[in-house]
Amino acid sequence: MINYLANPIRFLKFSKVAAPIFGWLSLGTFVWGLYLALIASPPAIEHGQSVRMMYVHVPAAWGAQMAYTALTIASLVSFIWRHPLADSAARSFALPGTAFTFLALVTGSLWGRPAWGTWWQWDGRMTSVLILLFIYLGYLAIWNIIPERKRAARLASILAMVGFINIPIIKFSVDWWNTLHQPASISSPGAPGMPPEILWPLLVMVTAYTLLFGWLSLRGIEADIVKSRKTRAESKPAATATIETL
Repeated sequence: MINYLANPIRFLKFSKVAAPIFGWLSLGTFVWGLYLALIASPPAIEHGQSVRMMYVHVPAAWGAQMAYTALTIASLVSFIWRHPLADSAARSFALPGTAFTFLALVTGSLWGRPAWGTWWQWDGRMTSVLILLFIYLGYLAIWNIIPERKRAARLASILAMVGFINIPIIKFSVDWWNTLHQPASISSPGAPGMPPEILWPLLVMVTAYTLLFGWLSLRGIEADIVKSRKTRAESKPAATATIETL
């Protein structure tokens, strides 16, 4: 399947069908998830109504790490095989990943004020997520500053692969250092560690973010393929007619 979609023409045919499916599924899941999160689910015993911020914050943090993992895999493929479609994929993963990371930081601060009494704390989890945002911004900056596509792809791939070391730091920071964040409630042994009426809205919202990432990525790859074709067409010298060619 991967080899089949590696061809830009075949990918565009696939995306023409898949992108609308991802888009509509994402929209429907968001509507369902927001209903469960904002209306159907009860307030938490400890945090009250502020727990509803978690239904935006946790999926955003998940989406940020998922997007960066996908970006790193695409960058690895680009670095080893130098496939242009891998460059398009990695570049398309970066923008939604940046948005998810920024949203996770903002909603984390809004959650932290009533829950912990502070907007920000330089603990392992918060600091490593902030570093992830800087890595995303640096990755996007490389693509925007360097005009030569091959050179930009090479440097961006190196940054992405080196920066991946931050992902396990984000994941295990709550176990390695003293932090305001609670340990994992879903992926830890004996999980889930939350009641079903809170867990299910959270899982639906995670699914919605994942589908949204899929839709944005497909559209981004489509746009990058079209842009690359246009750039190549414009760079070709115009055909000139001479007496010898007539």
